[in-house]
Amino acid sequence: MDENINSRELTAKAVYDIKLVNRALRDADQKAYAELMERYRESVYFMLLKMVNNKEDADDLTIEAFGKAFKRLHQYTPEYAFSTWLFKIATNNCIDFMRNKRKKNLLSIDRTIKNDEGGEMQMEVKADEPDPEDSMVKKQKVEALRAVVEKLKPRYRALIEKRYFEEKSYEEISEEMEIPLGTVKAQLFRARDFLQNILKNAEGKI
Repeated sequence: MDENINSRELTAKAVYDIKLVNRALRDADQKAYAELMERYRESVYFMLLKMVNNKEDADDLTIEAFGKAFKRLHQYTPEYAFSTWLFKIATNNCIDFMRNKRKKNLLSIDRTIKNDEGGEMQMEVKADEPDPEDSMVKKQKVEALRAVVEKLKPRYRALIEKRYFEEKSYEEISEEMEIPLGTVKAQLFRARDFLQNILKNAEGKI
């Protein structure tokens, strides 16, 4: 990325963000990544909270947004402020999440009903009980995922297990592990990144 930025077209904050992006890309500077996350984590979180109206989902989506942004950081250009680019990624990811969540809450059944015009339409109802076969497949995937999680470093493994297997909140994890809440969120972001890389290598086995 060109460091000769036309600062007259950007705010001082935007110019500083671009310098952080350059450090992150050029030097693989972890402090630059952390500072970018710290500068916008609350703004992204509250934007997503308004969209999903659920604190736990907003927390997870915030981490996912930064994960996707950092992986695509080489695609960012200073044509727009980094914050604008980041919020767009976060918003699109959240829209996908809400769309997928709606789909999962509906179960198609082999039943058709007549509409007022005489045509047929398929009825969709909320699933009250999981399908036995789906439950078995899900159980197998969870067991396989546990085996993959075992390959993570101890501190990351503990975070993943407490968050996703024990379903504890960030606050509960922070209190139990005696580490700051911000550190829990940042390390969970790294843990999920490591886990995703392992899963890619194990693709087809899970």
